[in-house]
Amino acid sequence: MTVILETDLPDILYKGKVRDTYELSATELLLIATDRASAFDVVLPNGIPDKGRVLCQLSAFWFEKTKHLIPNHVVTVVNDIQALDTYGKGFQFPEYLLGRSMVVRNADRVDIECIARGYISGSAWEEYSKKRTVSGKPMPQGLKESDKLPEPLFTPTTKADEGHDESITVEQMANIVGADLTKQIQEKTLEVYNFAEAFARERGIIIADTKMEFGMIDGKLSLIDEILTPDSSRFWDMAKYNPGGAQPSFDKQPLRDWLSDSGWDKEPPAPELPPEIVEAMANRYREAYRWLTGKEL
Repeated sequence: MTVILETDLPDILYKGKVRDTYELSATELLLIATDRASAFDVVLPNGIPDKGRVLCQLSAFWFEKTKHLIPNHVVTVVNDIQALDTYGKGFQFPEYLLGRSMVVRNADRVDIECIARGYISGSAWEEYSKKRTVSGKPMPQGLKESDKLPEPLFTPTTKADEGHDESITVEQMANIVGADLTKQIQEKTLEVYNFAEAFARERGIIIADTKMEFGMIDGKLSLIDEILTPDSSRFWDMAKYNPGGAQPSFDKQPLRDWLSDSGWDKEPPAPELPPEIVEAMANRYREAYRWLTGKEL
């Protein structure tokens, strides 16, 4: 697990479940993807080797691929320390930043998790099983777990810095951020999802669902944080896809499954992961990167 030595960096601005954010200037931030792991909105006691590098490099890959659809916050990916030379200010930027950090534009974040679902799984399946709805919207009868939905859905949730995110309807989101911004975000979320889903399908991966975050930069709606990573998405092996139950995946679902089977009540503190789960998850992250980008990490 990568340990962030905060004494080597500017004052920390925000410490998230996985990412640490530092202020480089009035308009630019340093966003570091650590190897910390979280599940059920709780940070786990041990991390996943190379996880932060995968999250950073795969996000950078997708930000580049989707920039024709919507602007994003990336200024540069820190693959060499010289990328930070202009931000010196007496700080000695450590080598461990390489490959796992980005300089990004500071954005006015929209405090909503924006989820696109092409398949019914996870919390959507749980809701459908009980109510025959997803995010409050009636769904066709007879769907099986992991079935492809008639069309991709936009299912927003609240964004909680601590504790659990809560599902909300599109109408509730409009009451929070306004109808016009909600419509714009919904359209862009589904546009990016449809583009990425088609791209990934050609490489043998189904993107079952994914969450995105948006912010305003210079008055323009922009993608921020991370995008289309194993932490923010369900990636399924297309060759093994068989609706009617949970699917073999490249994402955190096996980790969630192990935690659920452990008897943990999903409240802090979380149990420590056994070495075989840590190794298996590290390999899944690396494999997802390789399949999607065609490159080794």
